Amino acid sequence: MPSSVMPMPQRADGWPAQDAVSAVGLRKSYGDKTVLDGIDLRIPAGSIFALLGPNGAGKTTVVKILSTLISADGGQAKVAGHDIATAADAVRGEIGVTGQFSAVDGLITGEENMLLMADLHHLSKSEGRRTAAELLERFDLVEAAKKPASTYSGGMKRRLDIAMTLVGNPRIIFLDEPTTGLDPRSRHNMWQIIRELVTGGVTVFLTTQYLEEADQLADRIAVLDDGRIAAEGSAEELKRLVPGGHVRLRFSDPAAYQNAAFSLGEAARDDEALSLQIPSDGSQRELRSILDWLDSAGVEADELTVHTPDLDDVFFALTSGSGRPDSKGTAVR
Repeated sequence: MPSSVMPMPQRADGWPAQDAVSAVGLRKSYGDKTVLDGIDLRIPAGSIFALLGPNGAGKTTVVKILSTLISADGGQAKVAGHDIATAADAVRGEIGVTGQFSAVDGLITGEENMLLMADLHHLSKSEGRRTAAELLERFDLVEAAKKPASTYSGGMKRRLDIAMTLVGNPRIIFLDEPTTGLDPRSRHNMWQIIRELVTGGVTVFLTTQYLEEADQLADRIAVLDDGRIAAEGSAEELKRLVPGGHVRLRFSDPAAYQNAAFSLGEAARDDEALSLQIPSDGSQRELRSILDWLDSAGVEADELTVHTPDLDDVFFALTSGSGRPDSKGTAVR
């Protein structure tokens, strides 16, 4: 996006020092199908939170409940300090929602979509035109503003979708799988837009099936499976829940390799590659301990690499029904 992009409009009243979203025990069922089975969430203002899970895990249902589109069967939640059950109108005044499918009207131009949204927010004509112009410039849509939205690419439609969401200057934005169907370049452009939103003071609640997306963007990630939060934490914290992390030492000198292998009895050997694999969670503390041991033993490896599980490993471990952390403290909360 161009460097001349205008900054995100700031609210005169600022953002109070409270959680943007908090929820305790959210439940939702459809007939005998339990979709959400007691969801607890706490999302600080000004952060990016990602809800990660397979299809049918309940991600969109969480968004619909928190954005007051549907009601929960049980539990409590506050969004922007307002109770979603008793102050739904106040919640709606503070949020923006971009769903999985574009809300853009393809029969009218991008500018007309923006002005229609301004009318829905009861902005005056002059304020609506000013806001539309600012956001069209911010999202690099000025050249396409007079063209029918049906002619836009998928990435352009998603940018217009988010621009329309920002007309009301929301404090919190729910992005439900915002990059589904986008090509890699458009996806990366969308990531940059999301980062800029948070820099401007907005809180972003993101649902996604893309593991790299959560890893790249989110301050905290919750993994949703079968209607429950299987684990929550930063990307690095979640990766440490899954076994398999290790430090790999590679040697070019067979004598040095044999000496290190003898000294490190618990290391897994690869005699053909002259490498040793030491279990490690990849933390700075463990890495320092290994380096100190190498120095004290007089062992000099030609190459040291740290391998930690990625979010793919976390996702499969937490949503496959096996290898899941138990509920008594293993998962990060």
